[in-house]
Amino acid sequence: MRGIGFASSVRIAAAGAAVVAALSLLSTPQAGAAPLCPGAGQAPVLVGRVPGAAIEGAAVDGAGRLYLTDLRSNRVLRIDRPGDPAVPFATLPGPIGGGLAFAPDGALLVGYGDARVFVGDLARPAGIVRIDVGTGTVHPFASGLSAANGLAVTRDGIVYATNDLASLVGRVLPNGVVQPDWAVLPSANGAALSADDRYLYVSRTFVNPGVSRIPLANPAAPESLVDFGGADTFVAPDGLVLDAAGRPIVPTDISGEILRVDGPNRYCALAGGLPGSSVLTFGSGGSGFSAGRLFRAGFDGDIYEIGA
Repeated sequence: MRGIGFASSVRIAAAGAAVVAALSLLSTPQAGAAPLCPGAGQAPVLVGRVPGAAIEGAAVDGAGRLYLTDLRSNRVLRIDRPGDPAVPFATLPGPIGGGLAFAPDGALLVGYGDARVFVGDLARPAGIVRIDVGTGTVHPFASGLSAANGLAVTRDGIVYATNDLASLVGRVLPNGVVQPDWAVLPSANGAALSADDRYLYVSRTFVNPGVSRIPLANPAAPESLVDFGGADTFVAPDGLVLDAAGRPIVPTDISGEILRVDGPNRYCALAGGLPGSSVLTFGSGGSGFSAGRLFRAGFDGDIYEIGA
């Protein structure tokens, strides 16, 4: 892994996330401003805990194993099934960018970055590594990105990477070509692709908070689905997913809600009272963190199952 170009200077990326986490954890859990979704309201169930971790990314493989990125240790962790302890899976020799996604061949892609994400659009210091889930071996994959806070991969292996502290959304083609300025959307963070690979859905965390979708065929024309205003201006939406109906579900760092977007500027809460919520992921496979179940992880190191 030497030679990828990780910085060893002060880690503003992790510090920025830690600030968000600190603000979140200092907030008093309270009922959110959003109405409950029909049939929602079940108490979240604690299914895992990683003491001392600040979890930014989460993904589940086909065997139902949960992978997490820890901003504090620069490690990728794995939990084999709910209730099991987290075990170190891989360590990166520099700050983790947070994003996690699986390539079509089953390799785990992990975003990395350095201290310059605030000027990432100019410096382009970030990149992505590939990890063999069988051995934990880390390989270079792409570099020259603005950041990789959120990652999403199409069925044919095109990778998209976001930067929540700047504006560029990058793209990595299957032949390795990196397009760091594929799209421009300030504070794009969590990333998820529609089932037909037509749209990249992103949360907007710090600038004009909300949720947008970017047409892959026309990245210059992003469409806003939700603009969080009024009492929800400071909710800080983070690592979103799409449910089976294609609806974005987004966690909020500050308000601690799990929000589902049902239509243009229409959203409801699946759960609340979870400040520091940073990322959501659906389960996969028939055991462990299994298919059809929704899981929340956060800067508090806790993993909850959310009734969806």
